[in-house]
Amino acid sequence: MYQNINKEIAKIFRDMSHIYEFLDDKFRALAYQKAAQVLEDLPDDVRNYIESGKLDEIRGIGTHTAEKIVEYVKTGKIQKYEELKKLVPPDFLKLMEVPGFGPKTLKKIHQELGISTKEELIKALKDGRVAKIKGFGPKKVENMLKGLELFEKSQARLTLWEALEISNIIVEKLKKLKEIKNIEVAGSLRRRKETIGDIDILITCDDKDREKIINYFVNLEDVKEVLAKGDTKASVIIKEKDRQVDLRVLKQEEWGSGLQYFTGSKEHNVHLRDYAKSIGLKISEYGVFDSKTGEKIAGETEESVYKAVGMQWIPPELREDRGEIEAAISGKLPILVELSDIKGDFHCHSNWTDGYNTILEIAKYIKENFKYEYLVITDHSKAVRVAHGLTEEDVLKQIEEIDKVNKILGYPLLKKGIEVDIMLDGSLDLPDEILAKLDWVVASIHTHFNRDNTDRIVKAMENPYVNVIGHPTGRILGSRESYQLSDEIFKVAKETGTALEINSQPLRMDLPDVMVKKAVESGVKLVISSDSHSLSNFHYIQLGVYIARRGWAKKEDIINTLSWQEVEKFVKNKRKKFGVKV
Repeated sequence: MYQNINKEIAKIFRDMSHIYEFLDDKFRALAYQKAAQVLEDLPDDVRNYIESGKLDEIRGIGTHTAEKIVEYVKTGKIQKYEELKKLVPPDFLKLMEVPGFGPKTLKKIHQELGISTKEELIKALKDGRVAKIKGFGPKKVENMLKGLELFEKSQARLTLWEALEISNIIVEKLKKLKEIKNIEVAGSLRRRKETIGDIDILITCDDKDREKIINYFVNLEDVKEVLAKGDTKASVIIKEKDRQVDLRVLKQEEWGSGLQYFTGSKEHNVHLRDYAKSIGLKISEYGVFDSKTGEKIAGETEESVYKAVGMQWIPPELREDRGEIEAAISGKLPILVELSDIKGDFHCHSNWTDGYNTILEIAKYIKENFKYEYLVITDHSKAVRVAHGLTEEDVLKQIEEIDKVNKILGYPLLKKGIEVDIMLDGSLDLPDEILAKLDWVVASIHTHFNRDNTDRIVKAMENPYVNVIGHPTGRILGSRESYQLSDEIFKVAKETGTALEINSQPLRMDLPDVMVKKAVESGVKLVISSDSHSLSNFHYIQLGVYIARRGWAKKEDIINTLSWQEVEKFVKNKRKKFGVKV
């Protein structure tokens, strides 16, 4: 995971891009937007590039942006940004992040109605004034209000990736204290929910060391404000995302019961305690006790807590009261898929379309950083014009390029694929004769989200060359809700031998865990993909594994736990079903 400073500077550059767009300076707006994306996607802290003298070698970072990066590293601010901020109403800079509230839209409203604050804008949206502006209308206004509502809801919570980044940094700093004996995140973060509220960290230590540890925690450089500081607990607001982080000190003998209790979920804990009560036991954050005698039976480890009530230890991802307690009592919990089971990635983009890196750069990075047997290059097809999607001729040229890169590597790591668009009528954006030449085909929807798209997905799955449906619900957290889908997609996926994707992008995480569980129960195969657009994105694959685990997926449910030879068999089996000679 890249360091916070990259994201801090990227955020400033993105703001500068928005301001320049507001000021009609398209050239600078584009330059800073590109620089922001480059910084976010860097696999290493930008300070290391400065120290090694390689900052000017980063593609997409020009002389002026490089100077500003150095200025921020040295001084903690960028003077030009401070000047630019004064040229835009303060509320507008934040609103520019909201879908439907781009710089051009806000500028037009500002010019036409003289509006400068968020409150005035919302009032004008609701009372019909904005709808009367040329180029707006009731439908656009409705979408703007909906986008604002979704955005504000999302701001109240972190994505799982953001929470992992923040917690990893804090935990690593705390681990430097030798006085800490155990340390673990708890709550919804430990359960790997797709969005997280506050971050909870639990530790154990000797009583004499509590004060030192709590003082160290509240004085970390990451801390913006101390909310509370006691003998066994401290709460702070950290600078990153203004998020609350709680540190709680447990006794060593209560580590397991405390960890279990503070991990939750609430529903899981209530069910667990009710079951314990039915067999004469009492569970609390302090341990497991005999209800009659009060004798403590367990509590030092989580395993001992579950064992005391006659259950298997339940992985945190399953603790949502969705049948895991009954399965643990009967010894039938699934052995969940692990990150180490993943043998390849089925979805990534190169600079042939909207990716940042060349195919060779991608191949070298994967070879150095992952123990993958295969990686499928799946650039967009021609319908996605904004991403410069590939034509039939482009696909054939890219096949040759992949062969060349594999020769350079000395082995066939890269496989030939495409992310083909599913059109409104369910047809595909490329003809079968092109798809037949590829090793793997992802079919995805990128248009017409405001409808039930079951029919489109079903028709796409009935194509013999489609191997997986990409990001099946179309959602983007904080900006777009899932489109409607019926359970027919699971039935047809099973019948046709088509997999469904768990897209690991932090704002997608699609399929969601509840639908993963339905797929598993329906016997539908799943694919965990990073949908990478840059080198750092490949590490998102772990998010897909967490979603799979929350959906009760086992190794055998996931296609990319297979060898490439077995993957080829999966592809051929589908083609045979539809009478295609293989």
